[in-house]
Amino acid sequence: MPKRQIVHIDQELCNGCGACVTPCAEGAIVLGPDGKAHVIDDTLCDGAGFCLRVCPTGALSIETREAPAFDAHAAEERQEQHGPQYIAQKCHRCGAGEDQAVLLPCRTSGQSLWVCTRCLPALIHG
Repeated sequence: MPKRQIVHIDQELCNGCGACVTPCAEGAIVLGPDGKAHVIDDTLCDGAGFCLRVCPTGALSIETREAPAFDAHAAEERQEQHGPQYIAQKCHRCGAGEDQAVLLPCRTSGQSLWVCTRCLPALIHG
């Protein structure tokens, strides 16, 4: 079995907020019956880590370990069967949702937040 990067979720740090579910386009992360986030299948995790920066508790990390190869076809099938896993996010500055603007994850003052592309220049340039 090859070694590759997989998202790891520290269950002691996970508060079950679900912020990591939406950025996981492959559907590898779900909220389980225990109310916490879980990687349901290693073959669905591409290891890109878009979920890492949105976790408010720092429960997510990337680990390199033996795991089956990423299966893009299985990820597509999961999305077709279950639909996108969606938890609505909003820009922390203006309140715009994903239906109004492109949102990007960001961190500030120890918090993982979302910012829209309209508010991003103000954050960059002050």
